[in-house]
Amino acid sequence: MELMRSWMFVPGHRQRMIDKGLAVNADAIMLDIEDGVAPDEKAAARKNIGEALGREKTPGAPARYVRINAIGHERMVADLEAVVRPGLEGLVCPKVDTVEEVRTVDAILNEREPKQDLARGSVKLLIAIESPKGLLNAPAIAAASPRVVGLMFGAEDFGREIGLPAVREGHARDLIYARSAVVVAAASAHVQAIDGVWVDLNDTLGLYGFAKQSRQLGFSGMSSIHPAQIDAINSTFSPTAEEIDYCQKVLQAFAAANARGDGSIAFGGQLIDRPIVERARRTVEMAKSLGMTH
Repeated sequence: MELMRSWMFVPGHRQRMIDKGLAVNADAIMLDIEDGVAPDEKAAARKNIGEALGREKTPGAPARYVRINAIGHERMVADLEAVVRPGLEGLVCPKVDTVEEVRTVDAILNEREPKQDLARGSVKLLIAIESPKGLLNAPAIAAASPRVVGLMFGAEDFGREIGLPAVREGHARDLIYARSAVVVAAASAHVQAIDGVWVDLNDTLGLYGFAKQSRQLGFSGMSSIHPAQIDAINSTFSPTAEEIDYCQKVLQAFAAANARGDGSIAFGGQLIDRPIVERARRTVEMAKSLGMTH
C-alpha cells in the first residue's frame, strides 16, 4: 500500500482552486462536494470535479479523491453519478458510523466501475470517523471492505458531538483518546490513519508541533486546508536522514547477528530484537518509496 502523508481539501465549486490543487505537492487531494460546498453550489462542484477527473494526470501529481455527501443521502447518489469515472482514484466518505454505510458505497462502486471501464475494486475509500458512534465501530469499519485505505479523524464534528467548546485549544489534547483510538482501529485493519486539519493558517510553529504529536500518536498522515501547510506535513511524516541512517545500521547489525546465530543484539546502548528491527525495516522501505534512499 502506497503511503500518503498529506491530504488537502479542495472546494469543488472553486475552479481556480481545483486548477491549483491538481498540481500541488500533496500526496492526495480531496475534491470536496460536502461540507466545503454550499447546497446551491453542489451541482457546480460535481460538474467541475467530473471535468477535472478527465484531465490527464502528470507524473508526481497528487492522487485524486472526492469527498462525497453523506452516505444514503440523495446528494450522494448524484455525487457518485458525476464522479465515478476514469481519473477517480478514491472517495472520501464523511461521517461514517457503521459498517453497513461502507458496504453501501462498496456495492454501488461494484456496479458502476464496469460501466465506466474501471477495474473492479480500483476506486479506494478513505473513511472519515467524526462521531462517538463511528469511533466505537471504527475497527469494524476499517475492515469492512478491501477498498478501505485509511481512516481519517474529523476533529470538528467529533468535538461538537462530545460537547467541546467552539474554540479549540492546544494540539487537540482534549481529543487524544479519540485520535489514538482511530490509530489503533486503522492499525488493526492494516490501513492508514490520517489526522485532522490544523485550522490556524498563520501558526506554522503550531502546525509543526501538532503534526509531530500526530506522528508520535501513530498517524501516518494528516489532512490540510491550504497548500502552504503541505511541506510541513510531508516533512514531519517522512523519516529524517538521521532516522534512515540509524535504521539502516540496525538492519546491518541485526543481519550480522543472525548470521552468528544471535536473535537479539545490543546496538548503540539499546537492546535490539525483532520488533524493533521490523520497525527499522518499515522506515527504510518508506524512505525508498519516497525516493529518499536507494
